[in-house]
Amino acid sequence: MDFDLGAEAAALRDRLRTLIGQHLAPDFLGAFTDDPADLEATQSFCRLLADQGLLTVAWPTEYGGGGGSLWDQTVVREEMWAHHEPRGAQYMGLNWVGPAIMAYGSDAQKADHLPPIAAGEVIWCQGFSEPEAGSDLAALRTRAEPVGDPDGGDGWRISGQKIWTSYAGMAQWCIIAARVGDGERHEGITMFLVPMDAPGIEVRPISSMLGPHHLNEVFFDDVAAGPDAVLGPIGGGWSVIKTALAHERVGIARYARCERLLSALGRELAPHWDDLPSGLSVAWARALVQVRVARLLAYRTVRAQEAGEVPDVAASAARIAVTQCDQSVAEVLFAAAEHRSLEAGTSAPLHGAVEDHWRYAQAATVASGTIEVQRMIVAKALLRGVPV
Repeated sequence: MDFDLGAEAAALRDRLRTLIGQHLAPDFLGAFTDDPADLEATQSFCRLLADQGLLTVAWPTEYGGGGGSLWDQTVVREEMWAHHEPRGAQYMGLNWVGPAIMAYGSDAQKADHLPPIAAGEVIWCQGFSEPEAGSDLAALRTRAEPVGDPDGGDGWRISGQKIWTSYAGMAQWCIIAARVGDGERHEGITMFLVPMDAPGIEVRPISSMLGPHHLNEVFFDDVAAGPDAVLGPIGGGWSVIKTALAHERVGIARYARCERLLSALGRELAPHWDDLPSGLSVAWARALVQVRVARLLAYRTVRAQEAGEVPDVAASAARIAVTQCDQSVAEVLFAAAEHRSLEAGTSAPLHGAVEDHWRYAQAATVASGTIEVQRMIVAKALLRGVPV
């Protein structure tokens, strides 16, 4: 398989790598560390990318984008994830909130929300999972009740609880799924765009091994939302969610980080390759094959998106491959670094990326819908005769 996307893509990669090398420290491991400077670095880097037309390179120009192709955006996505996502928390708005607003938003919603995302000025969080509705998202119980007009013409009041909400403590906006009316499961789910400083919203951080600023509980207590806060049709939120998740699952290009780390490890091991335990060298090769398969499946999904499709099944297949290669690479890195795996800083193996990658990889098969859910999506498609 030839993964060469052409001379223009190669030039774009070189440009991005130059910017990363100039503006981020060699031991940068993302925004969610104990050092507040890492979070600020991502904020500054987003503004830099926006100023150079690289943050939303594939968005239409009328929304502040560069008017490029989805393959241009794929290059940006890969280089960002390969270098520990220097867009920080803003990748969510860039990756799928913005595209969902483009697909389902009113003209006013597009004008209000898309330019600030493209300028790197706003952080979004998603109010999807709930204590009793994590992977089974259709079981959500957060409700939106109409105020006055039963059709929502006078606005809504939202009450409920969300959990595992990334970035909620720093986000300015939330895209939240709530149930309207008496429908069950997928029926009645409606999407709302709500400012995080609205009265009645409480954010409680959840401590985890993923670092600070990351996971949160969010409580909505009779939160007011105007009629213009609804994204897409009332009761039609499930279609919005499927579109959003298809973008999200293929947009988390951790296969690019896996390949970069494997390549760096290969360079470090090269002088001693013949002395390595045979099991380690075989595991390295197998992990690289998994990474290439994941990349191929991601590219197939991008190709479908380019044709105007919303390939949720293909996105799930790609997501399965990415999470599995993520964990395989983590084990190879740990085995190779041995007792130095937990070291940090520029003197550590791969500048401390071994421990960081292993820690995040443990959650890979849970984030963005568990691997079991992804397998069910693919299996149901196969039983219906849908090609995957």
